[in-house]
Amino acid sequence: MNIARSLTNWRKYRQTVSELGRMSDRELNDLGIGRAEIRRVARTAVGI
Repeated sequence: MNIARSLTNWRKYRQTVSELGRMSDRELNDLGIGRAEIRRVARTAVGI
């Protein structure tokens, strides 16, 4: 994997973690995501 793609994936990962982290527990629950699962969900979303 080249450096540019790695950097893009990292930025998408961090953005996803940040956005999900700002959500309330109720909003996350509506999506079927627990607060402890945010990083796993973000990794899956970007394909890391």
